[in-house]
Amino acid sequence: MTEITETPVVLTPAIERFILHWGDMGATWGVNRSVAQIHALLFVAGRPMNAEEIADALRIARSNVSTSIRDLTNWGLVRRVPLRGDRRDFFEAEGDVWEMASKIVAIRKAREIDPAAEDLRIFLDEAKADPAACPVAVKRLTEMKALIDLLNEWYEQMNRVPKSQLLPLIKLGSKAVDLLGPFMKKKSQ
Repeated sequence: MTEITETPVVLTPAIERFILHWGDMGATWGVNRSVAQIHALLFVAGRPMNAEEIADALRIARSNVSTSIRDLTNWGLVRRVPLRGDRRDFFEAEGDVWEMASKIVAIRKAREIDPAAEDLRIFLDEAKADPAACPVAVKRLTEMKALIDLLNEWYEQMNRVPKSQLLPLIKLGSKAVDLLGPFMKKKSQ
């Protein structure tokens, strides 16, 4: 349990721009702008905030805050934090950027990529069964499905790699390709 702190969250111009930008990004991804702004505020706040503070800081309706907090909590991006001496609900965002990014990617994949991949599978099956379907279209849909399946498999594999091992791999970047270069040449011969 955390103690109550009365330190107000200071929204400097740069922090306000970050919050607004995060809201715009969320809107681009199909997430309500207020939801994304609340997430950004809680992420940079450095301490738990209650719904009234959030509404005041962002100048949005308290009811909007409640609905948005529920979404963020369901996604695992925000959690309720009990504070000693206060009966109100306080909330804080996931502070580990790696965990936050992993959760956002998982949410986006589940909401967008997975349904699109399933639709593509259905379209491809129907096109293959239709004798009037253009062979080029069937070939291209087959290639697209193979690529999406490969990327999904890669995502699942990378999700199983511990962060301590994955970060150095990511930092390698194109150096990994250089390291595999001799191996790749031998394999193609």
